[in-house]
Amino acid sequence: MTEKLNIGIILGSTRDGRVSPQVGEWVKTIADARGDANYEIVDIADYQLPLLGTTDGTEPGIGAWNEKLASLDGFVFIVQEYNHSITGALKNALDLAREAWNDKAAGIVSYGSTGGARAAEHLRGIMGELKIADVRTHPTLSLFTDFENFSVFKPQELHLTNITVMLDEVNAWTGALRTLRVAAPVAN
Repeated sequence: MTEKLNIGIILGSTRDGRVSPQVGEWVKTIADARGDANYEIVDIADYQLPLLGTTDGTEPGIGAWNEKLASLDGFVFIVQEYNHSITGALKNALDLAREAWNDKAAGIVSYGSTGGARAAEHLRGIMGELKIADVRTHPTLSLFTDFENFSVFKPQELHLTNITVMLDEVNAWTGALRTLRVAAPVAN
C-alpha cells in the first residue's frame, strides 16, 4: 500500500481567543515538511456540534464531523488543559462519533500550566475506549515558557525533537492500523 496516509490535526478548543490554531499550524508546518503523509487541520469549531443528549442526532454538523473523521487514517490532537482535563468541546466531539475513531492511531500535543499533562492523560483513557491507539511520545508545551503573555505561541526549539518523534510514531502506527481496517470484514 503506497497511498499516503491522511492525518487530521484536531484543534481541541472552540473558545474565543484560543491558541490551539497557532499550535496546530506549527505542528502542520513541521509535519508538511516531512512529506510522508497528507496533514490537515480539523477544527471542531467549524462543525457547530450540538451537545450530546440535546439532539436527535440528525443535525448536519454531526454527519459532517463523522464523515471527516472517517476520511482520516490517524490524528494528532492539540489539547489544552482546563480544570485538570480536556475541554468540554473536545469531549463532546469525541462522544459524537464512535466507529469513525476505531482502529486508528493518534498523537497528543498538549499545553497548559503543567504542559497539559493531566488533560493528555484523561484523553488517553477516552481514546482507549474509542479504540484509538495513542503513541508514547507526547510533546508538552508550557504556558509560561512557550507562550508570550499566555497568548502568542513561541515554542522553544527543544520541542522540535519530540514533535518529530511523535509524528514518526503516529505514521508508523497509523500505517499498521490501516492494514487492520482494510482487512476487516464489511458488516451487512
